[in-house]
Amino acid sequence: MTVRAILETKGHHVQIVEPDMKLSAAATILAEKKIGSVLVMTNGRIEGILSERDVVRGLSEHGALVLDEPVSSVMTRKVVSCKQSDAVSTIMEIMTLGKFRHLPVVEDGRLVGLISIGDVVKWRVGEYEAEQEALRDYIKTA
Repeated sequence: MTVRAILETKGHHVQIVEPDMKLSAAATILAEKKIGSVLVMTNGRIEGILSERDVVRGLSEHGALVLDEPVSSVMTRKVVSCKQSDAVSTIMEIMTLGKFRHLPVVEDGRLVGLISIGDVVKWRVGEYEAEQEALRDYIKTA
C-alpha cells in the first residue's frame, strides 16, 4: 500500500505556521486542533517542522520565556519528506529509524499532505482486520 491511499482517506490538509510566529501561538494551534505538529513554511517552502516534542524540549532548555520566541528558535530544521508513491512499510521504517512521528508528503517540490504515525497505524489495523475477515470467510466456505 502507498502513502497516496492514506491521503485519499484522511485528506490533504496541513496546518502551516510561519517561522516568525510566537511559539505560544503555535502551541495554541497544536492544542486547539489536537494535532502533534505543524509545518513551518515561508512562500510555499518548508523551513522546518514544529512538534509537541520541540515545544517541550524548548521549555526544558530555555524555560517559559521561550514561548515568546519565534517558532524558528525551537523547530526541527532538518525535515524528512516522502512521496505519495512511497510504500507504507517504507515510511514506517523511516519514522522508526528517525524517531519522529510526522512526515510531509511532497510531489514535484509541492506540499500535498502530512502523514503521522497514527495515520499509518490506523491504516495497518484496517488492513489487518480486512485480512482477518477474508480468512474467516475462506474458512467458512472450505
